[in-house]
Order: sequence, then C-alpha cells, then structure tokens
Amino acid sequence: MNRKIKNTLALVGLLIVILIVGGAFIFIFQRGKIKADELKLQQLKANHYNPAQLNSEYQGLSAKASVLDSVLAQRKFNIPQNLSSISFYNFLNKVSNSFSPNTHVDVEFMAQKKDNEFFYYEYKISGGGDYGNLFQLIYAIEQSKELKKIKSVTLNNLVSTSKDGTPNFLVSFTITVDVYYSSDNRFATKEYVENNLSASPIYDVFYPLIRNQIPPNVDNLLDVQGAKLLALIPQGAFIADSRGNTYLLWEGQQVYLGYLTKIDYEHNTVNFILNKGGIIENVNLTLERQGTSKTIK
Repeated sequence: MNRKIKNTLALVGLLIVILIVGGAFIFIFQRGKIKADELKLQQLKANHYNPAQLNSEYQGLSAKASVLDSVLAQRKFNIPQNLSSISFYNFLNKVSNSFSPNTHVDVEFMAQKKDNEFFYYEYKISGGGDYGNLFQLIYAIEQSKELKKIKSVTLNNLVSTSKDGTPNFLVSFTITVDVYYSSDNRFATKEYVENNLSASPIYDVFYPLIRNQIPPNVDNLLDVQGAKLLALIPQGAFIADSRGNTYLLWEGQQVYLGYLTKIDYEHNTVNFILNKGGIIENVNLTLERQGTSKTIK
C-alpha cells in the first residue's frame, strides 16, 4: 500500500472520529440545553403580539370595564373592597359637622364578622341631641353609597337646660350599625361618588305637646301676666307690666311667650296670643277709663 492511500485512509478515519465525537456532544451532552432553548423559543413566539393588536384589545377591554363600572355606579349601594375600619369614623365626622351644639355622637368599634361571602364591621353609636340631627344621622347611614345597615335603635326623651334656663327637649339614642365590605372589587365602582345624604326636615315626635318647662324671659320682653293698658296712640299702645316698666308696642310685636295680635281702637282693647308650654291662651287688655287715661286717635 502506497503512502497516498495510507494518508487518505488516515484522514477518513479522523473525519469519522470527529463526526462521532461531534454527534455524541450534540445529541447527548447538548440535547437538554437544546430542548430548553426550543421550549423558551416556543414561549416567546406564543407571547409575541403585534402592538397594534394589543392596543385594539386594550381599547375593547377598557370599553367593557367602563360599561360594567357605569352599571355599578347606577346601583344605589356598592360594597367596597377591603374597607378600613377607620373609614366609618371619617364618615360620621362629615355627617355630624352641621349638627347643633346640643348634639353629641360617640362611636365604638365592636367586632369584625362575616356574612356569607361578605365581611362587615359592627359599631355602636351612642349620644344625644336634637331629633332633627338624629334623623339626619340615621338617614345618612341608611342612604350612604357604601352599604351600611342599622341593626337596632334605642331612643329615649331627654330634657336639658341651657345656661340661661331655656329647656331643650332632646333625644338620647343608641344605634348598632353594620358596615359591609368585600374581599374583591366585583361590587364596587372605580370612582366612588357619594349619594345625596341631605334629609328633608321632619316633625319632632319627641317634642312634648304640653310642657312643664317654660323658657325664661331672657330678652326682657313684656310679661302680659299682670300687665295694664295705659293708652292707645296711632303708633301703638302703651302697656305697663306688673313691675311698673312701660312698653310701647304695635301689632305683630313679640312679647314674653307670644305676640300682640290686634289693637282695637274702637273698643279700646289690645289682644295677645300666648303659648304657655303648649297651652294657647288669648289675653285681652282693656283701657281703664279712670283718671287721665284715654284713647288717643
């Protein structure tokens, strides 16, 4: 065998060895890495989107979300997601800002409970004040956009006296309230807008028709009890009270517990209407025709 054939066979053998070693490296040692790279490539291809297509899908989903949000917004009540227990305190502060100084409200957190798929905080509200303020408080709780339920109410009449001696007929109350929330946002709007919480005026059912307490005469008005008509003049009437103080009054002017309703020049009389603790009285004073007392026309 000549030298040329030997070299050729050696090169062929070397090539075969290289192919065997390379194939073994590729199909045995790199097979796992190739599979991992192929899987990653498939995932990248699956998640590859056209920007225009993505924007189109976003616009469609945004429109659907707006429709759903508008439907929730039209509902009278919503159930917020993961509501803080402090939010009810802030709610009551806003509602009670316009209450009279006679009204005070105290809030106590009682418990956190679950009602089927919803959760709720339980609070106890106690205090006292004007009946109108109490009605406004109950109305605001019941009509609030975020769902709140009054479980129980206890009411009692309460009479307090101010520094000047004026009686105030108030109401003491104890109210138990449940404030609902959810663990997801299926029942809440994207933008929270509160309902109208302004209540119309209502008659005070706790205000007594007949009262033992009569407000004091803090404005030093004419006390018709024991008063005397001194004279009638075109501008009005001169009247003296039981202590000798003289007043010039005209029709419609206020007196203690009432008003002067009429001056009758023809019969020399004046008429008053008084409210004595719920009892309405008509009082007439007649000009005494003695001495120099006379009617001036």
